[in-house]
Amino acid sequence: MGIEMVLDMATSVVPDRVAIGRRESGLTYAQLDDVASGGATVLKERGAAHLVFVGVNGLILPLLTFASAKAGIPIAPLNYRLATEQLRDLVAQLDTPLIVADPAYKDKLEGAAAQLLTSDEFFDEARAAGPSDHLPADDDSTAVVLFTSGTTSAPKGVLLRHHHLTSYLFNTVEFGSAGEEQATLISTPPYHIAGMGAVLSNIYAGRRMVYLPDFTPQGWLDLVREEEITSAMVVPTMLARVVEHLGGESAGAPKLASLAYGGARMAQPVLERALVAFPDTGFVNAYGLTETSSTIAVLGPDDHREALADPALRHRLSSVGRVVPGMEAQIRAEDDVTVLADGDTGLLWVRGAQVSGEYMGKGSVLDADGWFPTRDRARIDHEFLFIGGRADDTIIRGGENIAPAEIEDVLVRHDDVREVAVIGVPDDEWGERICAVIVPTGDDHAEQEAVRAWCRERLRGSRTPDDVVFVDELPKTATGKLVRRDLVAQVTAESA
Repeated sequence: MGIEMVLDMATSVVPDRVAIGRRESGLTYAQLDDVASGGATVLKERGAAHLVFVGVNGLILPLLTFASAKAGIPIAPLNYRLATEQLRDLVAQLDTPLIVADPAYKDKLEGAAAQLLTSDEFFDEARAAGPSDHLPADDDSTAVVLFTSGTTSAPKGVLLRHHHLTSYLFNTVEFGSAGEEQATLISTPPYHIAGMGAVLSNIYAGRRMVYLPDFTPQGWLDLVREEEITSAMVVPTMLARVVEHLGGESAGAPKLASLAYGGARMAQPVLERALVAFPDTGFVNAYGLTETSSTIAVLGPDDHREALADPALRHRLSSVGRVVPGMEAQIRAEDDVTVLADGDTGLLWVRGAQVSGEYMGKGSVLDADGWFPTRDRARIDHEFLFIGGRADDTIIRGGENIAPAEIEDVLVRHDDVREVAVIGVPDDEWGERICAVIVPTGDDHAEQEAVRAWCRERLRGSRTPDDVVFVDELPKTATGKLVRRDLVAQVTAESA
């Protein structure tokens, strides 16, 4: 069974329910299915082997997702923020691509493939074309190609096959579980696994999807209130901006029953303020990777409220919760073999039917028993999974391995710190020096030595930053992930 069956199933049960858009003007499930079938006809007639999408989130993404599945070809949403050369390089890696691009990005892609349509042109052709007969997709064929964010290395094309995505759905979402009054607000980008997962999980549940292409805190709040949104997904930087915008006031969103966040580390002070600003909302921390077809661990609403209420459990707010059904997790030592005990920090390995671990042109990185190396440092403490950052981010100072997250979690609680990233910079004596790069809360902030002294009182001496640097902003991806290599380059260049 391929992912096209997700839409087929929903259409057979709630054909007249609005699937996408505003309550009064949105597209119903039956209408979406008709246009997606027409889109499959367009793709077949044009002989495409890959469907590339470059644009912001909106109605076009679900349409393209199911049109490509019905046509039996993969969809590859690309990061529209990339430079022209980067986009064209990614397109060149795909066989016989047909590009669908929002008008704003069409010029960047002219000549990158033999066929290029704007989003409106594809929609019009799909609506005019009749449905074509299609066989159910082969479970083992590729449904989606997603390129990794490239925060630690060059982007790699992850192959997500139909059975990976359907396994994720069947284990984490109940079919038809959403009522007609339920609506979700999606502001995560289409080229991120959360954006693709939102399409599949909400269609499978029968929930109306409302898209916010251009995020602003006030725009997000307005849409939540106007459309009586019952659930939403944000990345941490979005939630931080909403909380800052509210300025200590209540969000005034009583219908918002669930607010999920993920994609990057969430600063615990921001989360604590958000829980106060949204008192009627259940918070969900969803942790996953592109290679795992979305979520593999969840910190649920009850976990959040219990941790906020009980100082002895407050540390759980910095965890990503428990591993979801159908998934297994292990913490291994640096040798990639030895399984560590509960509470020990090491490297996270995961296994389950939703795990791909396969890269275009590179093959699978799963071990002989099907375990995938996430390259995240982590520990499991009484079933709760704590992520300590990427293994590649580890600072080696004087032969000692130091996780930046350990220092960041302390620094972010300083009153003068809005954001912080801790990096290792080259040092002739120690190998690497610990450098804390801080975005201050205001123009008047603590001096470097005062920050170091504050850390020294709360951390072991070897964890005290050697250097403290103040900057206006940190380099991040659109989903809020820190691009450490850019920050290291920036700091070392300024030092030189």
